[in-house]
Amino acid sequence: MADGAGLWVKVRALLPDSEEELSLELSGEVDGCIPPLLLRGRSLLYGAAPPCEAALRRLGDIIRDYAWEKLNAGPWRDVSKAWRQVYAYGCLFGALAEIVALRPLAPAVRLCDMGLLMGASVQDNILGRLVRLLQAQLPRTEQRSAAPRSAKRARIEPPPAPMIRPEDTVPHERCPSLEQFRDRYLIPQKPVVLEGVIDHWPCMKKWSVDYVRQVAGCRTVPVELGSRYTDEEWSQRLMTINDFINQYIVNENSAGYLAQHQLFDQIPELKEDIGIPDYCCLGEGEEDDITINAWFGPAGTVSPLHQDPQQNFLAQVFGRKYIRLYSPQDSENLYPHESQLLHNTSQVDVEDPDLTKFPNFRKAAFQSCILMPGQVLFIPVKYWHYIRSLDISFSVSFWWS
Repeated sequence: MADGAGLWVKVRALLPDSEEELSLELSGEVDGCIPPLLLRGRSLLYGAAPPCEAALRRLGDIIRDYAWEKLNAGPWRDVSKAWRQVYAYGCLFGALAEIVALRPLAPAVRLCDMGLLMGASVQDNILGRLVRLLQAQLPRTEQRSAAPRSAKRARIEPPPAPMIRPEDTVPHERCPSLEQFRDRYLIPQKPVVLEGVIDHWPCMKKWSVDYVRQVAGCRTVPVELGSRYTDEEWSQRLMTINDFINQYIVNENSAGYLAQHQLFDQIPELKEDIGIPDYCCLGEGEEDDITINAWFGPAGTVSPLHQDPQQNFLAQVFGRKYIRLYSPQDSENLYPHESQLLHNTSQVDVEDPDLTKFPNFRKAAFQSCILMPGQVLFIPVKYWHYIRSLDISFSVSFWWS
C-alpha cells in the first residue's frame, strides 16, 4: 500500500480546490435532514488536513443507511436520481474515511464500487476516478487473491457441443459491408454470425480468466446464483471478482454468473480492450444510447429462452456458447410466462421440453449455432434466443435501436 500521506495528497487532488467549488446540488428533492449532512461532510473534507476519520466515517454510515432505505422502498425504476446521488456521497465519505485511517484499501474500493453500482454520478464521476487511483496502489498479489489450493484445477474437458443439422445452422458471413449487412440481415431481420469483425479488439489477445482477475479482481460486482433466473432458488449477491472466480469459475460444483452487467462503465480499463461494432451506426440512436453488457461465467450457465426489446450483437471473447434462435412469428408456440415480470421469457426448457405440457413447442422452427471466440451473433429485436455456455466463457453484448 502507498505511503498514507502521499496517497492522501493524490486523493485530495481529485477534489475541487475549494469548499465552494464542491457543489452539492442534487437533481431533485430529498428529505430536509440530508442537505445539512452533506454540508457537514464537505466541511470535514476542507477543514483539518487530513480530515477527522471518525467523524467522516460516522457521517458516511448515516447517509448511506438513510439513502439505502430510499433505494429499496419500491421498484428500482421509481428511485429518484437524487437519492442515488445521496447514496454516492455516503460512499464517497466512507471511502475517504478508510483512506484517512490508513487501513487496507479493499474496504474503500468496495465502497466506491457500491456507489458506482447503486448510486448516481457526482462530482464528475469522483468515485470512478477514486477507485482507479486506489486500485493502482494495490500490490499485484492482493489484486489476484489466489484460489484455495483445494480448488486449483478447473474442468479440463469441456462438455460435448450439441449436434446441429446443416439446415438449422445460422448463416455465417465474413466482414459484410454496412450496406450488405443492412440489406441482407438488418432490414429483413435475419440472424447471422459475423466473422472477422472483432479480430482487432485487444481483448481477443489479452483476455483470459487470469487477465480479468489481474485487472479487476478486487472490484465488487453483482453475481447471479443459480442455474437460470427463472428458477425459484435463483438469487443475486455482491462479491469481488476474485471471490467469484474462486467460488464459481475454479470450483465447478456450484452455479454463478456475472450476467447482464454494465461492467465496462464500472471498470474503464476493460472497456479500452473492446470496441463498438461498426454496424451499430445503422441504428437510429446515438452511440451513448448503446447498452454494453458483460457475460462472464463457467460452463453450463444458461440464459432461458427469451426475447429483448432491442437489436443485439453478442460478441464472443473466449469460450463457446450454444445458441438457439426462434422467430417472433413463433411466439405463441413458445409459451411466454403470463406474469408481467417474465412476459419476455418462455416457460419451455429448450433442451428438455415437456411436450405434454407445451405440445405446440414442437411446431416452432429454430436456427442454432456454436458461437466461437472472435465471432459476433446478430440477434434481431424480439428474436427469441436460448444460450448455454459450453466452456468458461466471456461475452459482450451490444443492445442498440
